Amino acid sequence: MNKRSSKSIPTATHSWHFLFTFFVFGLLTSLNTLWAQPYSREDLAAKVQEFKKDIRGPYKDIRWFCTDGSIRAPKDPCPDNIGPGVQHARYKDVLEDISKKNGIYFGQILAYHSPVEFWDPKGNFSRLKQYQIDQYLRTVDDGWINRKGQYYRGSVQAEDEAAWGMSFYRDVLSKEENLRKYFFLIRNTMKDIPYAEDENLGLEMRSRSKVISDLLPSFMDLRVKIHSSPKRSDITEVERFLSQNRNGLNPDLIEQFNALIGVMKEFHRPFDINSLSGYLGKLKDKGLKSSLSSFIEAHKRTSEASTLIQGSAEFMWEIRQGLLDEVSSSDRLLMLEISLKLEEVIFRYESDWNPGDLREQLKKICHLGLASAASGYMEIWEWEQLVPELSSFDRASQTLEELTFVLERSRSAVEWSTSMFKAHFEEVTELYAGFEPLAHGFIDDRIRGSLVLQLGRAVGELGDYIARESNLVNKVMDLQNQSSVRGLNPGYAMGELVVVEGLTEELEVSSDKIYVFQRPPSDLKPVAGIATVAEGNLVSHVQLLARNLGIPNAALSDTNLEGLRKYNGSQVFYAVSNKGNVILKPAGQMTAEEKALFAVKARKEEKIAVPVEEIRLDVREVLNMRSVDASNSGKLCGPKAANLGQLKKMFPDEVVEGLVIPFGIFKMHMDRPMPETSGSYWDYLNAVFREAEAMRKDGKSESLVEEFQLERLKILRAAIQSMTLDPKFVRDLETSFSSVLGAELGEIPVFLRSDTNMEDLKDFTGAGLNLTIFNTLDREKILKGIKDVWASPYTERSFKWRQKYLLNPENVFPSILVIPSVDVDYSGVMITKGINTGTEKDLTVAFSRGAGGAVDGQAAETRLVTDQSDLLLAPARELYYNRLPETGGTDRQIATFEEPILNTSNKADIRKLASSLREILPRETKSDYRGAYDVELGFKEDKLWLFQIRPFVENKRALGSTYLESITPKIRKDKVIQLSTKR
Repeated sequence: MNKRSSKSIPTATHSWHFLFTFFVFGLLTSLNTLWAQPYSREDLAAKVQEFKKDIRGPYKDIRWFCTDGSIRAPKDPCPDNIGPGVQHARYKDVLEDISKKNGIYFGQILAYHSPVEFWDPKGNFSRLKQYQIDQYLRTVDDGWINRKGQYYRGSVQAEDEAAWGMSFYRDVLSKEENLRKYFFLIRNTMKDIPYAEDENLGLEMRSRSKVISDLLPSFMDLRVKIHSSPKRSDITEVERFLSQNRNGLNPDLIEQFNALIGVMKEFHRPFDINSLSGYLGKLKDKGLKSSLSSFIEAHKRTSEASTLIQGSAEFMWEIRQGLLDEVSSSDRLLMLEISLKLEEVIFRYESDWNPGDLREQLKKICHLGLASAASGYMEIWEWEQLVPELSSFDRASQTLEELTFVLERSRSAVEWSTSMFKAHFEEVTELYAGFEPLAHGFIDDRIRGSLVLQLGRAVGELGDYIARESNLVNKVMDLQNQSSVRGLNPGYAMGELVVVEGLTEELEVSSDKIYVFQRPPSDLKPVAGIATVAEGNLVSHVQLLARNLGIPNAALSDTNLEGLRKYNGSQVFYAVSNKGNVILKPAGQMTAEEKALFAVKARKEEKIAVPVEEIRLDVREVLNMRSVDASNSGKLCGPKAANLGQLKKMFPDEVVEGLVIPFGIFKMHMDRPMPETSGSYWDYLNAVFREAEAMRKDGKSESLVEEFQLERLKILRAAIQSMTLDPKFVRDLETSFSSVLGAELGEIPVFLRSDTNMEDLKDFTGAGLNLTIFNTLDREKILKGIKDVWASPYTERSFKWRQKYLLNPENVFPSILVIPSVDVDYSGVMITKGINTGTEKDLTVAFSRGAGGAVDGQAAETRLVTDQSDLLLAPARELYYNRLPETGGTDRQIATFEEPILNTSNKADIRKLASSLREILPRETKSDYRGAYDVELGFKEDKLWLFQIRPFVENKRALGSTYLESITPKIRKDKVIQLSTKR
């Protein structure tokens, strides 16, 4: 017994040790996982507050950092034998941890890092931009995370930071490629990274006035004036305000006022052109010296603001172009410094140029636009697209139509410049705004500190004049500068106004509300009306749905959005006319005619029936796309597959091979028993709609009915996604994949495109409502993707659009188009008519780099293409785009904007394609349709590929509404206006 006991002891001990070891291992694994997790927004916000209260801020201690890499105590400097060193603070451990886990870099000390860490194109220059936003937050929030740490002596050495900056810029500017691709970013960072002793007085002036207004709301009017239109007379106004309110101010606030007045006096100190002479001795290049000397000589006695601004703008443009010549990096840095000084000159003196007539106003706009382009807010090629119209001020007269076109091109200069700031800084702003709301002001401050502010105001003044001449007057609440509001889609709506700032992908929207977005979400659910600052492009899915369904849609400026914030939550009436003028007013001010619009709508809701009479559900084998054509649309499959099959016959070299999974295969699977129910998937679906109708008859509210349906459809969606595919179907798919696409299932990447019978109806387009699986290679992912596509019509967004506009939304049948991926260089959409400008014979095209961006609403390169010319409506402004690797999935890459997307050859191919479609498609399809087409296409190595075609559907009710026609002014386009006319 003892022997048996003695044998049992080690066994038990061994088991106990094993369990204990397993437990410890599991615990450590869990802790490692926990430690590796990024900090939450709440955690980061808490850390920010901790740093603010710490006398060392984000820093741990101060050390010497020697050339050989050694680190020494503050009182033990680096000895001569190991070279000179620099002294500065070390980061707190938690700061290092945050940088590793979140990629967020607080309190960066430049001398702590190599320039390569900051100049990081592959990382979208995140550290560089975070340094800039950190500097901004310090100016508007009393040091921000360094609130007390800014007094931590020795933590940062100004001379070491400036030396680092000088070295950094000389290295970056030594490469011409950097100036071509990243001119905007390089020049913009020079306002934050120290490299000389100059101060950014404009930024300091705005920051100090903001700090005062935050503490003293009665100062807000003066702050707005200082931010939007700074003049020397503002100094007197601030001094008067301080004198009148001094008795009620504490000493700290009085000190803030005195500091602001000092900065304002320095900012408005008259600029002496001769002060630029100091650069002549520093420049090495004789050509640059000569240019600068000529500029100084020509303007050293200039006292007129208009002359000084014109000359400065032209010399800034000369500098930008000259920087691409073969000159040294030190000369490039000096010339950029001069460019920044001249921008400040224009910023200071712009308010003193008061045009007396229309010609002078046009001249002012042209030169402010030129200076903005010279500052990098537009690319060189973009500005060259605008010059012909903006430089037309030498003529004696212009027609009202010609002047209106000049106004549109002037607005483009403002919008393109503004979007440059957003494109580069939106990502880092949203990152920081997640834990520090003050970050939301960063982009606005950048724009207000640039010439875009003055350009926008000058364009607004021209817009006000032309609006009066055209009777094209917007009535948008009490906003200032309403000429910057322009209608995109006609329509009218009434509902609660919701003003949304920042990115919006996770926003829940309501179909009875009117939304004002910085940028609309790419998968927008039904809404009553929209207005956007970043309109994306005219042919994105969101814009096409808005146009198709008569949803009023307008573009507006950041300032307009800010002005509408006070009306957030109020009931409003919103209308966009056929010519693009906009009405937005309180619902209580609606006329009897406007109220009647909604009384009629309540009595008769216009809906469309999905035709199902000819649908073929008996075809249950995978089809070669070559075997279908337009006649099969809505019968065997949806219009994507049918029309692409048609295009394959017409343009065999421009269309890929493809497979079609018809409606019948979906219905076959839906007729199988659904787990945990007494019937099939199809029985369950129809029961949902029967019960919903019974609820309506019982008087239940539509919101309760919708909530019930969405909950039940969520269950159905999950069931479809987890169903087992029929083995015979899988074998059929494998065989067809091999014979048609030339590879085994899982060997080449493919797109799975949802293709339902509810798309491209006569009066309804389902553009973008259902799922597309991108570039999938793995066999199991393809099979799973089929089920995901079948389930996608039952998502909340897709269902809500169908429910709102279709009479029989339950009768949706998805087919699937399976096509091999084409890793296009750029892709986009072509509409075979001019949408907002142009004629029925023109083309509207929008292209983004990589795959799929334009249809998803990216800020794409948008053009009006005619038989002989093309007009750039907007340049691309998306920093990220997708490529499609052969291994499947997507590879996100970073774009630059120095060249247009479409080249001359591409545009010629697009014209040729459009001409062929208009001629051949109606004949081949034996269709009486004569309207425009919506075509998705792409280019790979300049070869055109066709991916989809559908009718372009517009909302005839909105376009033909008697009310909308009544608010559309009758414009005499041929009215002649003398440019000598007083403003």
